[in-house]
Amino acid sequence: MAENNDTGNGGTSGNSSSGALSSPASRRALLLAAGSAGAAAVLSAACAAPAGTRGAAGVPSASPARPPSPTPSDPARAAAPACVLAVGAGAGPYYLDLDLVRSDITQGRGGVPLRLDLTVVRVPDGCRPLAAAGVEVWHADADGDYSTGKDTFLRGTQITDRTGRCTFHTIVPGWYAGLAPHIHFKVRPDTRTETTSQFFFPEDLLTRIYTRQPYARRTPPEHPNRRDSRYRAAGQTMTLTLTPDGNGYRAASTVGIA
Repeated sequence: MAENNDTGNGGTSGNSSSGALSSPASRRALLLAAGSAGAAAVLSAACAAPAGTRGAAGVPSASPARPPSPTPSDPARAAAPACVLAVGAGAGPYYLDLDLVRSDITQGRGGVPLRLDLTVVRVPDGCRPLAAAGVEVWHADADGDYSTGKDTFLRGTQITDRTGRCTFHTIVPGWYAGLAPHIHFKVRPDTRTETTSQFFFPEDLLTRIYTRQPYARRTPPEHPNRRDSRYRAAGQTMTLTLTPDGNGYRAASTVGIA
């Protein structure tokens, strides 16, 4: 079913391989384990570190925080990128809390491959990389449909490593319902707190991608982004920069949370 009412309250930040894994680890269990003496082993198995990141997404009113000077005794802080707070957005009507801990979320869905490298940082803490945070992503397939019921395609969770990084292997989403194509994501630094937002894509690149199969089975909108008021409001800061990667693309972004 295509998502036709992708609205909701903004995300909050405060107290509050392919296919499905045969025995997926629970995100909550991993978050709890990360606080124990076995954290290093959990994080090493849960998330592969990407090769790099770009500037963070953020709200227009926020000023980039300057990371402190690196120190030899603190490699995590030494690697911290500049960042601003991520723009909050609603989870939409098709969010499912599945606890599917996996990096490859395609589950047989066709489309242009996309590698998404994310780094989660604490903005108030000088953009310090945040380890052991749960990061969930979910989005539509090439036909603009979301997995529902027993389906789990294009949904998954990763746990950030000691440098705050994790990687998802997915596809470029299709369009639907007058909304700009997007990828939803939710960051949980602990079991009580979450930040929800979404990434957009450059419109000129979407126009080219949608001439390829399986997207070309439908007639794409002339301007997939401009028709969406949410993109007009947040697209400048929440749009991914894609670079060619094999027969697909790769994107890296820093997600700043409070």
